[in-house]
Amino acid sequence: MKRPADLSVLLQLRQRQRDEALTALAQARRDHQLAEQQLGQLHTYAVEAEQRWTERARLGVSPTLLATHRHFMARLEQATQLQQQTLQQLAERITQCEAQLLQAERALATLRRLQQRRAQQWQQHLQRQEQKANDEMALQQHRRRAPPLPSTGGHP
Repeated sequence: MKRPADLSVLLQLRQRQRDEALTALAQARRDHQLAEQQLGQLHTYAVEAEQRWTERARLGVSPTLLATHRHFMARLEQATQLQQQTLQQLAERITQCEAQLLQAERALATLRRLQQRRAQQWQQHLQRQEQKANDEMALQQHRRRAPPLPSTGGHP
């Protein structure tokens, strides 16, 4: 049995892939959190704008101002919907990143198990070789110490 191939380069590659997957997942989660904050800000701004409008409308407003306000609120609602879509896309990205991380971790674990199994097999092989050498040496010592056997070849 020859010594098993060194898997350290492949292990480093798998570890780097796992680390990259971790980094991508962390970034996706940060992006999602920022998008949630932006959505919250849009919501807060819409509520505040509506409150300001209500106070101002009590004093009376022109039809032009009313149309401008409605247009503004429609644009704000559109921005809110776009941000909600962005959040959904980021949630999907998080799910994909989690799947990629899981796959990378599994590949790394599989490779580590393979390396461990090969190392154990190699150690067992070395132990068997050592035992065989020890047995052979003991047999040779026994042969040297044992009295010679009488020959039965017809010589008196």
